[in-house]
Amino acid sequence: MEKFSLCVIFSLCVLVASAYAQSASNVRATYHFYNPAQNNYDLMAVSAFCSTWDASKPLEWRKKYGWTAFCGPAGPTGQAACGKCLRVTNTGTGTQATVRIIDQCSNGGLDLDEGVFTQLDTNGAGKAQGHLIVNYDFVDCGD
Repeated sequence: MEKFSLCVIFSLCVLVASAYAQSASNVRATYHFYNPAQNNYDLMAVSAFCSTWDASKPLEWRKKYGWTAFCGPAGPTGQAACGKCLRVTNTGTGTQATVRIIDQCSNGGLDLDEGVFTQLDTNGAGKAQGHLIVNYDFVDCGD
């Protein structure tokens, strides 16, 4: 019985840890033309899924980080992902950027705003292939 109790406690600890340590490796990241500056950082103007909840956030909140759509293999989905931040690392170059989730996608990874994609694609391989391979970690947005 004691062995069973230890297994249950260990399993619960693993579940709790995985809920907090949300990250994924070798994820496909494509790009999307949200053009936040040209669209006045208006989530409604770009038809972002998260606009229902986040369109009325202050302009500084919407401008603070680059934008991404999220459909990665690890982390919250739907409304629960809206407004969260990711630290994205290009596995080929090690270049990093912090982005805010403002939309959903269906490619199984990330759909980065083209400006963020270019920032991460320091060697041009991503543009040549049409995608990057990245790692991501959910991070505190500091809002």
